[in-house]
Amino acid sequence: MRSLFAGSRAARLLAWLSLLSCALPVFAQNTDGLLPVTSAYRLSADTATAGVLKLHWTIAPDYYLYRGRMKFTAGEGVTLGTAQLPDGKKHHDPYLGDVETYHHAIDASVPYTLAAGATRLKVSVQYQGCHEVDPKICYPPYTAQLDLPLPAGAAAAPAAAAPPAQTGASLGSALKALGSQPAGAAALPPGQAFRLEALASSPHQLLLRWTMPAGYYLYRDRTTLKLVDAAGLSLKPAWPAGTLHHDAHYGDVTVYFDQVDLPVAVEGDLAGRHRLLLQASFQGCQQDGLCYPLMTRTISIDLGSGTATSGTATARRSSPGSAPRVLPISLIAALLLALGGGLVLNLMPCVLPVLSIKAVSVLESGESHARARRHALFYTAGVLGSFAMLGMGILALRAADHALGWGTQLQQPLLVGVLALVMLAVGLSMSGVAQFGAGLGNAGAGLAARSGPAGDFFTGVLAVVVASPCTAPFMGSALAYAFAAPMLSALLVFLALGLGLALPFLLIGFVPVLARLLPHPGRWMETLKQVLAFPMYLTAAWLVWVLANQRGADAVGLVLVAMVLLAMTLWWFERSRSHGPVSRALVALLALATLVPMYLLAQVPRPSAAAATRDGAVAYSPQKLAALRAAGTPVFVDMTADWCVTCKANEHTVLDTQAFRDLLQRTGTVYMKGDWTDVNPTVGAFLQQYHSPGVPLYVVFPGNGGPGRQLSTVLTYSRVRQALTEAARR
Repeated sequence: MRSLFAGSRAARLLAWLSLLSCALPVFAQNTDGLLPVTSAYRLSADTATAGVLKLHWTIAPDYYLYRGRMKFTAGEGVTLGTAQLPDGKKHHDPYLGDVETYHHAIDASVPYTLAAGATRLKVSVQYQGCHEVDPKICYPPYTAQLDLPLPAGAAAAPAAAAPPAQTGASLGSALKALGSQPAGAAALPPGQAFRLEALASSPHQLLLRWTMPAGYYLYRDRTTLKLVDAAGLSLKPAWPAGTLHHDAHYGDVTVYFDQVDLPVAVEGDLAGRHRLLLQASFQGCQQDGLCYPLMTRTISIDLGSGTATSGTATARRSSPGSAPRVLPISLIAALLLALGGGLVLNLMPCVLPVLSIKAVSVLESGESHARARRHALFYTAGVLGSFAMLGMGILALRAADHALGWGTQLQQPLLVGVLALVMLAVGLSMSGVAQFGAGLGNAGAGLAARSGPAGDFFTGVLAVVVASPCTAPFMGSALAYAFAAPMLSALLVFLALGLGLALPFLLIGFVPVLARLLPHPGRWMETLKQVLAFPMYLTAAWLVWVLANQRGADAVGLVLVAMVLLAMTLWWFERSRSHGPVSRALVALLALATLVPMYLLAQVPRPSAAAATRDGAVAYSPQKLAALRAAGTPVFVDMTADWCVTCKANEHTVLDTQAFRDLLQRTGTVYMKGDWTDVNPTVGAFLQQYHSPGVPLYVVFPGNGGPGRQLSTVLTYSRVRQALTEAARR
């Protein structure tokens, strides 16, 4: 008898192993559009009738439930009778034989009795179903833990099954349901469900990346890292902000969906090592499904080339590791994108004021091709030199485990104030208030106003400085590559970006046909120069406005005093040309006085963070975003900064319009804003998570909890409408 029972159980297990082996390939297919198990089969329970538990499933179109896979298990103090199930649709299953299935809806009832003193009805309800059209998949068995009130004289309100975060089948119950089969076989294999890649961005800095399909998540606190055969070395991971999640196994935990990048510092003396052997142990789950056992993968990392050369994975049994993805695009593609982005940058509003200076010098050189070439070469040298310095600064900070984004220098109030003074000085020079000569040497704003190589070179430097608040099309991917690439490749990308910015003036200087199209210089040039001074004043006003948002009214007052003192210095500088040493000493004294409010500006404290943003948007925080996503609410995340000109252009044309507000209301989307005007580690972590070199960054999260969709840095209303409409439908 025992042998017969064992044989019967073995046959059932063999049948289910066959079914699951059939399901594995289809799980590896594209599963976009498949519903979570609790949405495909919505379960509600009713205890209004004493002694009878009534259950109702609402089954989504193209899904079905197996009648024979329904199981009911009594909780403490509860005894269950035989469940009353209706007849299902009969058909022959290639793996399970003759079965009955339910479509659309099903009602069942389960009689029960309670032990003395019982106050709640606790029942476990297990069921399983499949998706019957492409992709044809079968879900693993799912268990809902019902904890229901008992009727007290009147009918109790129907109670829904507990949410999946609290009622997912535990690892133990899943293994029991499948006999001795590993949990990972019920869904994707571990190597496909949790792809781990690793590379070395520098000898002392590693980057680990887990990539999960939709509906899978990784535990942060169930992850351990160690080096094999590396005495004296230790690892220091810097986990980004994750998603708060209530887990049935571990309680309130932090998890990661979709993809997570983990920077890991290597501390200690590498002693000439060129390769590290990293062992990572981690655990994750399928949402509304099974949890995987602890997985361990060992990856060999080449510290010289920055690639992960090999990997092995084990999850009770070894499985192959995933091949590393070093960089998202090739170097050639990054160089072409950088060249195009730099070219388009000439048309962005942040660069136009400085280009007006260059336009004047080019027009003045119209009579001489030699002068035009000299202007172009020295301007290009200033641009390329500035981009090279910027690239080396980024690489140096990256090697020291710091992060730097495009435009983040404008997060420093003192630099914003200095740039405002430079713009004012250049404007005053172009207006004729001051004419800079050799008396000021090669420093400050005088260089931009001077003719000759020094003025051309400094104009290129200034163009790069003021270009940083703008992100032109094509630049995002190129900068993301540069921020993660090896040193030489990163520098080449920055130089290509500078070459694109300088390219129009190079063409004018070296292509005579283009130079002949320019108007001939004349007396009208002086009027044009004075007119072009006003964009300088507007740029200075904009920088003061940025400063107001960073440090408030005190900072604005100090920079305005510095501007008045600077104007007085330049005015007296002109008058002192024909006077003696005393007048020139007064110029130096006024210049020193200009530095005093700038020193005080650096001491102004940061104002307290606002709890909410303007225009009805919700202030960004990882906790708020996680709560909204858990509630099934679509979210539009806007990472912006007051010094980001591209951000402000998008706000003016799309995000601050009534059409956008109506779209939010129509789709039920929450508008969430993150402010990167000042240093903000939380916003910086979000930018890093999406590999964005800076702001703007726009991400749309659908209501079904799927991965976020990153939009272009330059928005149009039609693109935003399409993204929000699709997010609301999911």
